[in-house]
Amino acid sequence: MDLRYPERVARFADEVRAFVRKELPPEIRDKVQRRQKVSVEEVKLWQSKLCSRGWACPGWPKEHGGPGFDALERMIFDNVTNEEGAPTVVPFGEVMFAPVLFAVGSPEQKAHFLPKIRTLDYWFCQGFSEPGSGSDLASLRTRAVLEGDEWVINGQKMWTSGAHNANYIFMLVRTDPDAKLQEGISMLVFPMSTPGVTVRPIVTMDGEHHTNETFFDNVRVPKTAMIGEVNKGWTYAKLLLGHERTSIARIGQSKRELGRLKALASEQSTNGLPLMNHAPFRDRVAAVEIELMALEITAMRAIAKGGSPGVEANLLKVKGSELQQRLTELFMDAAGPYGLPFDPERGLENGNEPIGFDEAASLGPNYLMTRVVTIYGGSNEIQRNIVSKTLGL
Repeated sequence: MDLRYPERVARFADEVRAFVRKELPPEIRDKVQRRQKVSVEEVKLWQSKLCSRGWACPGWPKEHGGPGFDALERMIFDNVTNEEGAPTVVPFGEVMFAPVLFAVGSPEQKAHFLPKIRTLDYWFCQGFSEPGSGSDLASLRTRAVLEGDEWVINGQKMWTSGAHNANYIFMLVRTDPDAKLQEGISMLVFPMSTPGVTVRPIVTMDGEHHTNETFFDNVRVPKTAMIGEVNKGWTYAKLLLGHERTSIARIGQSKRELGRLKALASEQSTNGLPLMNHAPFRDRVAAVEIELMALEITAMRAIAKGGSPGVEANLLKVKGSELQQRLTELFMDAAGPYGLPFDPERGLENGNEPIGFDEAASLGPNYLMTRVVTIYGGSNEIQRNIVSKTLGL
């Protein structure tokens, strides 16, 4: 396989890199590289710069307001912007919900939602998981009953990441309780400000508020809130989850973290030698780098295949998420005791100056938060089952 990018794509990568270095505010880049929280306003600022350049929503075709990148350009764009420290794309609207609208949304829904998703005027969250329905999503119980011209929703969703910032939600509901589990599910979209919606925070073990539990008490939404056909939501969810799982691989982010790990391990010393000079640690770093290269090649093979994400999305999700975790483990080993203490509010020890080297305080929270990447988007155990079933094992 020829791993060199075509000349046009190499030029495009240089163009993207130059744009990010010129337009991305240094304080935002610094926050991303130091794994600190980037505000909603800062994400929207970066999105506005992408909109002005015509590069917002890089996975969208031109007819829907995107730049019309081909699959390889999209991969290069994502990798370069992540390597350079740009804020991570908010996936729920742009990456997950929009492709469903492309496929089955009404003309009115496309005209209403897509421009506002592109500018982040509509900030989405996803209502899929429930207290008893995580990886077994088909067992969800939140009900929607049609009363006249309105759907009336009752139930609870768990792990609604970003719901405290979102002004819209797309969610799966059970519209036919008598049908087979997968056949009685529909997809609705509506504002979070709708009466009867209650969001309660869940603080995760890194001390941050990323996710929530969300309650729906006689929430009334119009019939036009239905996406596609009634009882076809499971089909739409599979399309959506394919895009989500591919994005979870985060190859560009891992390449950025690998570079920072090498730099840190070259600065940190043990027994009078830089950590990277110690063969056992260097071998672990090399193993991750080799596997990351293999993951990128796998992504390129999926691109060469063309079409919508298939089982390759499951493979990319599994390997990409595990590599992210291994990188955080290597960072913690490189930091030693400096990586342990942190204040959840500021990433600093007791609100004082950080202990040890400059970015040590961010490593503990990042290690803890990264435990979840093998769970969300469908746990890796379930992904392996899907892969084995596809292969006939």
